[in-house]
Amino acid sequence: MAEAHEITGRHVLAFTLAAFGLIIAVNVLMAYKAISTFPGLEVANSYVASQSFDADRRAQLALGWQVAPRYDGAAGALSLAFTDAAAKPVVVEALTVLLGRVTEAREDQTPQFAYKAGAYVAAVQLQPGKWMLHVTARSGDGVLFQQRLNLFVKG
Repeated sequence: MAEAHEITGRHVLAFTLAAFGLIIAVNVLMAYKAISTFPGLEVANSYVASQSFDADRRAQLALGWQVAPRYDGAAGALSLAFTDAAAKPVVVEALTVLLGRVTEAREDQTPQFAYKAGAYVAAVQLQPGKWMLHVTARSGDGVLFQQRLNLFVKG
């Protein structure tokens, strides 16, 4: 017959310290991962950016542009179709796109787009999952167009 062991105060203290030690270690690890993988910076100075926000937004809405992203994994091509209010293709100036994961900056890239058959196309290889695109372009008359788009790549 097995002998019963008595639980002493030292056992309870050791168990409590081990449990809280594990919780603290996991919290420190998660905080480190959160800080090291995502910069969290959208604009350098939010106050300065806010001063022209309403005027910039009205000008962008007046353009009537829509952007539709499409990824072809077999061809390794990402395309952006800009259309105006009449659903006609738009040629933009100074197109830049920051492409990356939503939760980390490690896979961020800035692909080079070329205008082909009514859309802007760039050669990229994307792994399955959720991606985001920060699209920045200018109209012919200098109006800044900015939009953040989500792109889901199936595996």
